[in-house]
Amino acid sequence: MERITKKVRLGSRLEKLVPGLLLAIASISILTSIGIVFTLVVDASHFFKEVPLSEIFSKELAPLRSKDPSFGFLPLIMGTLTTSVIAMLVAAPIGLMAAMYLSEFVKPKMRRILKPIIELLAGIPTIVYGFFAYNFVTPLLMKWIPDLGAKNVLSPGIVMGIMIIPIVTSLSEDAMSAVPKVIREGAYGLGSTRLETTVKVILPAAISGVIASFVLAISRAIGETMIVTIASGSSKQFTTSIIEPMQTMTAYIVEFTSGDAGSGTIGYYSLYAVGLLLFVFTLCMNLLAKYIIKKYRREY
Repeated sequence: MERITKKVRLGSRLEKLVPGLLLAIASISILTSIGIVFTLVVDASHFFKEVPLSEIFSKELAPLRSKDPSFGFLPLIMGTLTTSVIAMLVAAPIGLMAAMYLSEFVKPKMRRILKPIIELLAGIPTIVYGFFAYNFVTPLLMKWIPDLGAKNVLSPGIVMGIMIIPIVTSLSEDAMSAVPKVIREGAYGLGSTRLETTVKVILPAAISGVIASFVLAISRAIGETMIVTIASGSSKQFTTSIIEPMQTMTAYIVEFTSGDAGSGTIGYYSLYAVGLLLFVFTLCMNLLAKYIIKKYRREY
């Protein structure tokens, strides 16, 4: 009896310790996020003390110029947005059609085979995608676009689109599969074909999940580093041409962390300013995705 009482007491003590332990483990991600934001804000503040906002949102970017360096981030923003838009123009239609096929047209047994194969694209290292864009896609595009440079934003944009196809496909397919079967049967009962049911019934019913997958895919494209670093070049000139080289925010960070800017210089602190700007971009995209899910979500 005494032994049982000791076990009960020990179990009671462990029961009291477990919530605290789980809270500490769950707090790791929160504390990490706070630490990242704190580091970016503190170090970026040194940059913003020296560089006015009017210069930051200008088109002239010459951070390594010996006299009067300029830190206009518009070329970086344009490069980032251009590659992301090209990526979505590739990933959105292909990923959505793949999701429609997996959700409505393929048999469950085949779906269990095809979906993991598509998701394997997300497991390929991005540096491999970068060399694929530079050594294969760019020479291939040069045959069709003679004016295309060896470094350009079109090629990495296309390859980034291929890379984020699994995000669009997987999340969109999950959203479509969550639509109740009775809705499909009702559409079929009214004489709709499978394609009409998919496009006019299932897709509108799952629109919140589909749009959220697009937004999350754009967030992934905005934060991509190695593909654009290898294939898009390091031109800091402001341009809107997709056949010319551009530099994205992530590529700028990679270039400067290689040792071009000495520690403590204004160029060094510009890394944190660009990192903070990139963080704000991705945070806004994720908040937008959550807003869309909450606003347009349908419960059945």
